[in-house]
Amino acid sequence: MLAGPLLRHAAPESVCFWLVTRQRQDFRIHVTAGNHILLDRAVSDSEITRLRVGTHAWLNLLAISPETPLPWDTPLQYDLGLIGAEGAAPLWIRDWATHLCPDGQDRPGVTLKSRLDRILHGSCRRPHHPAADGLVRVDEELQQARQLEEVPSLLLMTGDQIYADDVAGPMLQAIQCVIHRLGLYQEHLEGASLSHSRELGSVANAYYHRDALLPKSEFNEDLTERFFGGVRKPVFTTANAGNHLISFAEVMAMYLLVWSPVPWQLVTDAEPVDRPDELERYRREQRAIDDFRNTLPRAARALANVPVYMIFDDHDVTDDWNLSALWETTAYEHPFSRRIIGNALLGYLLCQGWGNRPECFEELIGQCQTLFPETNHQDDLDSGCQNELIDRLFHFGQWHYSLPTSPRLVVLDTRTHRWRSERRRSHPSGLMDWESLTDFQQEVMGEEAVVVVSPAPMFGVKLIELIQRVFTFFGKPLLVDAENWMAHRGAASVLLNIFRHPRTPRHFVILSGDVHYSFAYDIRLRHKSRGPRIWQITSSGIKNEFPNTLLEWLDRLNRWLFAPWSPLNWFTKRRRMWISPRLPEGRDAGERLWNHAGIGDLRLDETGAPTAIHQLNAEGDGTIFRQREPD
Repeated sequence: MLAGPLLRHAAPESVCFWLVTRQRQDFRIHVTAGNHILLDRAVSDSEITRLRVGTHAWLNLLAISPETPLPWDTPLQYDLGLIGAEGAAPLWIRDWATHLCPDGQDRPGVTLKSRLDRILHGSCRRPHHPAADGLVRVDEELQQARQLEEVPSLLLMTGDQIYADDVAGPMLQAIQCVIHRLGLYQEHLEGASLSHSRELGSVANAYYHRDALLPKSEFNEDLTERFFGGVRKPVFTTANAGNHLISFAEVMAMYLLVWSPVPWQLVTDAEPVDRPDELERYRREQRAIDDFRNTLPRAARALANVPVYMIFDDHDVTDDWNLSALWETTAYEHPFSRRIIGNALLGYLLCQGWGNRPECFEELIGQCQTLFPETNHQDDLDSGCQNELIDRLFHFGQWHYSLPTSPRLVVLDTRTHRWRSERRRSHPSGLMDWESLTDFQQEVMGEEAVVVVSPAPMFGVKLIELIQRVFTFFGKPLLVDAENWMAHRGAASVLLNIFRHPRTPRHFVILSGDVHYSFAYDIRLRHKSRGPRIWQITSSGIKNEFPNTLLEWLDRLNRWLFAPWSPLNWFTKRRRMWISPRLPEGRDAGERLWNHAGIGDLRLDETGAPTAIHQLNAEGDGTIFRQREPD
């Protein structure tokens, strides 16, 4: 076993596990409730989908359908047995992944909750950030849960589960080791300065200078560029593109290394740089990666003991992913950048999206089976088949999903259904287009309560959004990642109209991440006493933080400039909304933003309204966001 099992979609009628093995593997499933055996049989071939992604790497998704539905609100223990030679006893999880078993137990466990009464959520898990890993805090909460109400209903990972565009030097070196040891399939590259992905580990720009390998394109859309007659600019403008992932093998190895301690056993110590400044940076990053690696067993245990649902944000692919119509045209028309984006999206499909609702991806997975056949060992991926699959991924329209939970959970795709700017192609696109927002409205209409996952906050910090607007005006939206729900006039107008619709849910909880700090707002419609109650709850990052001094100044200036009495509020698109920030305990009076890596912890009552909004720090303690009365 290389990675997993990760517990993914889980309901009484179907339970899904994601895992990666070194060889083709058959499985046995065992589920108990106390001393009562609920399920004990071999996993049928119809319940297993296998993709051979390397000589010694098989990706497996198990979608198991019990003959009798599993019970709600009952502590269950499960086990996966590896079936070996005929007649041999299966090897159970305690034999090959004891780190996944809760303290004092021989196997992992899960409770299928009939109601979303406790949700853990977070985004932005950057392995080489010096902060502790918030998934370890998830494990701690799972270990301490004794009563039913203390057990999380699920874990929502709301974006940036990996940083494909910001990889530490030691992590990239580990990726190359894993690719080599497992024989992860390589590929031919078109439109690049190198012809094959095998060259990525040995070229002069392999570490900290990959931005020199990334494609550039000529365009002169921005007003400021017209004075210079057009320039060749990089397609990928992230500030940390020096170690940007490129090949599918690199993306696959990254997922293995961030979700499991086992592949790290394949990594050899090395320092593949020799310039003094780069060597100093490499060693600094190595210390952070070592800390990350040391806590991975607990992070993996968390992912095995609670249902986990995911959605992408920008860094799962690249920082500026679909930020503007001009970026899209530039990126997708270049064969090399198209392949880089496609490989990251393929990695998301196989390692994240597929497990949310497997039945939604049958056609795509069928095409993946053509690219990754079980029977024929291959050294390189078939370029034609890979390009066809990437084309399908770019046109796939069902990355979003919903769950028939109580209250209903609706997870939004804010990356591939963008509302392109009608004013200028270089201006930020809306996070969702009119058609997608209409579909979203129909999804929630008539519900009494709903929990919505929007990777970027629908209601963010006004000052920061103003700064992004200023940079956009001067033609530099990429410098400040200028994308938010209010940045596009059409998208903002439709979104706010959804909240004003008489049939919108009475209780509307929005969970977000993205911004690397945490906050909570209570929101109402002005002059409409019977309008919906809205909560914007943001938790970020799982392993990332905002520069602390800068955030304190932004928080302070935002309070001064956009106080309830400030006339500036009437120039914002949200002037018809009354927004009351909750104040986190443990900060100075009036401060609203919490800047610690960790995980969000939301408690809901029977009506779907929050009873407590916590931010749990990765290293312990945390805060509660207290409601306050209107000014």
